[in-house]
Amino acid sequence: MPKIPLPNFLWPEFLWLLLLLPLLVVLYVWLLRRKKKMALRYASLSIVREAMGRGQGFRRHVPPLLFLLSIAAMLVAASRPFAVISLPSQRETIILAMDVSGSMRATDVQPNRLVAAQNAAKAFLAELPRNVRVGVVAFAGTASVVQPATLSREDLSAAIDKFQLQRGTAIGNGIVVSLAELFPDAGITLDSMLSGRDRPRGMSLDQPREGRDAKKEFTPVAPGSYTSAAIILLTDGQRTTGVDSLDAAKAAADRGVRVYTVGVGTVDGETIGFEGWSMRVRLDEETLKGIARTTQAEYFYAGTAADLKKVYETLSSRLAVEKKETEISGLLALLAAALALVSASLSLLWFNRIL
Repeated sequence: MPKIPLPNFLWPEFLWLLLLLPLLVVLYVWLLRRKKKMALRYASLSIVREAMGRGQGFRRHVPPLLFLLSIAAMLVAASRPFAVISLPSQRETIILAMDVSGSMRATDVQPNRLVAAQNAAKAFLAELPRNVRVGVVAFAGTASVVQPATLSREDLSAAIDKFQLQRGTAIGNGIVVSLAELFPDAGITLDSMLSGRDRPRGMSLDQPREGRDAKKEFTPVAPGSYTSAAIILLTDGQRTTGVDSLDAAKAAADRGVRVYTVGVGTVDGETIGFEGWSMRVRLDEETLKGIARTTQAEYFYAGTAADLKKVYETLSSRLAVEKKETEISGLLALLAAALALVSASLSLLWFNRIL
């Protein structure tokens, strides 16, 4: 059975004031009885009816009840409640990092992996809100920005259509170049990143070698905390060169950037041939899951062109709307004002007085 999250409050001590509401109910009942006793002192029946008010039955209690609910809403608003609600995303930039290695010519995803990825990416762009800037990074043996972040969907589609297949798969390079596009003033370059063979164990990708490539001091943030941008990484193979994939993911996590990974192709692998050579290509799901897990994002598997399209549709909806902890005291204050206004209006309409 799913758990219903309990409300949270910044100033919960104000909730103690809700205990005053039963006292107000008691006071209201006492005033009604007192009014009735005073009215019975008059001999004339018409005077008694006038003193007790024209509204009889349940209707006479509606305005006070609404006013009581208004007070309750104001007290709860004063405690500053907050809840996790879905809001339009404030994410301003998304980087599509797409694999253009030779293995993308495999036809297990029709018509082939590259064309299926291109079609799905363009459909993804069409679903995104128009205010979201998108950049495109292509990676194979190395990585480069083929389209800087822009609002022009036409320029993005043209850049995706121009992909050229190359040898090698440098997944980590794709992440690093994407980070450099998101943070152009941070000094993130492939040259400044040490290869896995040369970097001392445990040294961060954001940590320069002593005596050169000096940067201003960088303070890591919580993974997934940077909500203004995200990276979508699509690949069908294993890293064969370049920056270590998980080290690059750690660099993204240190900057709070989520890297959503999409694996396309066959998990068991397939042998493909080109210009007299052949190779076995296999989807490294564990690494892609590790990248997503490190950056507090998600991994998606797309074994067919239809699967890939659904993945991008899912990502589009996830990136357009996000869940946030948001203070809702303003909404409760608005509700309290509305209840008070309705209470006063009904009282004037029915009894020619305010409560």
